[in-house]
Amino acid sequence: MIREIVQVGDEVLRTKCEPVTVFDKNLWTLLDDMKETLRKEEGAGLAAPQVGVPVRAVLVDVEEGFFEFINPVFVWQKGEQSGAEGCLSVRGKAGNVTRPSKVKIIFQDRKGEKYSLVARGFFARAVCHECDHLDGVLYTDKATEIREVED
Repeated sequence: MIREIVQVGDEVLRTKCEPVTVFDKNLWTLLDDMKETLRKEEGAGLAAPQVGVPVRAVLVDVEEGFFEFINPVFVWQKGEQSGAEGCLSVRGKAGNVTRPSKVKIIFQDRKGEKYSLVARGFFARAVCHECDHLDGVLYTDKATEIREVED
């Protein structure tokens, strides 16, 4: 099911999300709906609060593949990269953001199994952007040169 994407100004986007503790059909439905929504919107990532659910779950869909990260935690961050970012919850704007060029995270999958992953380049940027949503941080909080863009 396609879910409505919450827009800037909604309090859920400024909420520190709760960890996922139950790995059941409800979570799977949320993740499946988020994937369908993300694919429809043709974005690089989507966090649960962006569909109004304040839990620590994000999706990233980049060249390296499609990923579901539940309860992600950064182990380390290295390097620096700057580039343009936009957001499905901040329509019509883009800005330049500096982020790590390489990150390692630990996370759980939809069944609760634990994994670790190293992301580089744009993949790292997408992971950082989506994980920020879990702490109520928008890219516009970190961006310089925010500008209007066409959707």
